[in-house]
Amino acid sequence: MIKRRLYQGTGPGPITPDGCAVDYYATLTANGEPELIHAAIAPGASILELGAGAGRVTHPLLALGHEVVAVDESSEMLAHITGAETVTSSIQALVLPRTFDLVLLMSFVIETADDDLRAAFLRTCRRHVAADGCVILQRKPPEWYDTVQPFERATGDGRTVRMTDFSRPGPGLLEATTEYSIGDRHWTHTFVSRRLDDDYLERGLDQAGLTISEFLGGDRGWVRAVPR
Repeated sequence: MIKRRLYQGTGPGPITPDGCAVDYYATLTANGEPELIHAAIAPGASILELGAGAGRVTHPLLALGHEVVAVDESSEMLAHITGAETVTSSIQALVLPRTFDLVLLMSFVIETADDDLRAAFLRTCRRHVAADGCVILQRKPPEWYDTVQPFERATGDGRTVRMTDFSRPGPGLLEATTEYSIGDRHWTHTFVSRRLDDDYLERGLDQAGLTISEFLGGDRGWVRAVPR
């Protein structure tokens, strides 16, 4: 287990325990994720979205005809979600009296550098997935850790994203800071993440009672797992 603070955030408005800026996340929109998820499950499938944030993917999934229960430990994030049942809880502590056709854990949450926490996340996924259901996880393709460099990207809506301050505090680990700007508002999010090679991820899934069934989207960043 990494003996360091894994996430820190700064900037205007509420900052969640994992360092995310609520006001910034509330401005984000989906970028193809809902369609990828929708194509991998049955029409109308029930979804448990873990770490739902401000509903960037929740709202499009609702529009595609799915019943979604959105979970986040930040009530400020969940306040931006409409049309879905919301549950304020950490992922690792969640216990609901039902299972779902799909348990969704995206936004690279699975790449926490805390191995015990990752194991708890996967147990939550297994606890809430139906026997004939699936879990969809999003990770960065393992090769990303070999090639990533500091960058700055500006968009046409006045938004700028920078990734800076790279370091490698241990084998398979990456520490970096992402800076976000919209006009004169600026936020930072410092994180430590772990590279999840296929074998490493498969071992963690196996310990939780899950197994990889396929990769979605072509770059092995989206992983579909099923109960063992």
